[in-house]
Amino acid sequence: MSLPAAFHDIAKRVNNWGRWGEDDEIGTLNLITGEVVRSAAATVRSGRRVPLALPLRQDGVQTGVIPGRVNPLHTMVQINQELFGPGTVATSDDTVTMGLQAATHWDALPHASHSGRIYNGRPAHTITPHDRARLSGIDKVPPVVSRGVLLDVARAKGLDRLAADHAVTPEDLEEAAEYGRVTVRAGDIVLVRTGQMRLCLEGDRHGYAFPSPGLSVRTPEWFHARDVAAVANDTLTFEIFPPEIENLWLAVHALDLVEMGMLQGQNWNLEELSTACAQERQYAFLLSAMAEPFVGGTGTPVAPVAVL
Repeated sequence: MSLPAAFHDIAKRVNNWGRWGEDDEIGTLNLITGEVVRSAAATVRSGRRVPLALPLRQDGVQTGVIPGRVNPLHTMVQINQELFGPGTVATSDDTVTMGLQAATHWDALPHASHSGRIYNGRPAHTITPHDRARLSGIDKVPPVVSRGVLLDVARAKGLDRLAADHAVTPEDLEEAAEYGRVTVRAGDIVLVRTGQMRLCLEGDRHGYAFPSPGLSVRTPEWFHARDVAAVANDTLTFEIFPPEIENLWLAVHALDLVEMGMLQGQNWNLEELSTACAQERQYAFLLSAMAEPFVGGTGTPVAPVAVL
């Protein structure tokens, strides 16, 4: 089944192919300039640091619905081993097997493709078993440090959590920006809170996963108009799931990653940040969300920190 004309119409309006040159592999991260970072640093007032990552654990958010995306399997490979003989210094070591998108993560640009293409019009077949994502892999991502902006859609509506069938619209984003008295600027990293993470933190993994509120297919144009560098939220699927348009699955992924070249993140824990921003009356902050440089990776675990 081919993508509908409505999708292609939006795709044309948000397309960034060639905007930063034919060889570009990082898309909207080009918008995070030195000036943007200096401005981000200037938002720090109290120095309050808020972690945004879920713990990496074997009983994590993955339920097995997405094939191969396994929760972290953490194994000890040596425990208090005296490598150089009795009485010498002992060491312990461990190893882990996990999906790169298992918990709090960034999606790299080649994570999604459509019509045989990835970001900047490159062929999707450049992703191979041996080379992995040779172009625009997560290892190509520069340091992700910028001004973060929390758009607390749930709190702006006076809710703990949006309804499972709520598609977050541009109007919702505007309402949340007005609530937080913040203006989204070029180079910002926008964090959208739906409150869905509360189910995960309460132990309801299946309820957290599906059905889920998330971003509407209309939101990429809003982000594009404001030159947003990256977007993350507190859901497993990022976009409304099931989709608001019947059979148009993962359309927001395709628009953000493929057409716009915009990094997107999922499973971010924004609950403590929601409280902190309300207490501090501050919805813009310094955000550090460095990608682990897995060569050819189509995603990466991340441990973001907001500094207010």
